[in-house]
Amino acid sequence: MNKKRILYLCTGNSCRSQMAEGWTRHLHGDWLEAHSAGVSPHGIDPRAVKVMQEVGIDISGQKSKSIEAVEDLEFDYVITLCDSAKKSCPVFPARTLYVHVPFDDPPVLAMSAESEEEALNHYRRVRDEIGDFVRKLPEFLKSRLHEKTQR
Repeated sequence: MNKKRILYLCTGNSCRSQMAEGWTRHLHGDWLEAHSAGVSPHGIDPRAVKVMQEVGIDISGQKSKSIEAVEDLEFDYVITLCDSAKKSCPVFPARTLYVHVPFDDPPVLAMSAESEEEALNHYRRVRDEIGDFVRKLPEFLKSRLHEKTQR
């Protein structure tokens, strides 16, 4: 069976897109080949790795990549996870389903945290929101594909 390819894009490819890639591999790796990239990649956020490990998903081996690093791959789905990525998203072939699903940026939220635990709670909330989204991904993509064909 040929897997469908999905690309998650965000600004730094350090947190949200890495979480989404990890969740997708964990929940839908049998039918989706997950990738992530960033507009301006700057390494994987250690807090993202930590909170994903708390739910049994290891993203420590994933790499932070630029959009250019994946430009030779063809994607069936591209999902931007922040407004910056949406604005900077490259053009993909017409057959690619492009969707924008924004999530809060845990590193930005954590800057105002008064403790490490409070900072991690921001990461946990976003991790869980992304996890809920990825769990519902088959239905979400099916509805979006249906909308696309109705236009």
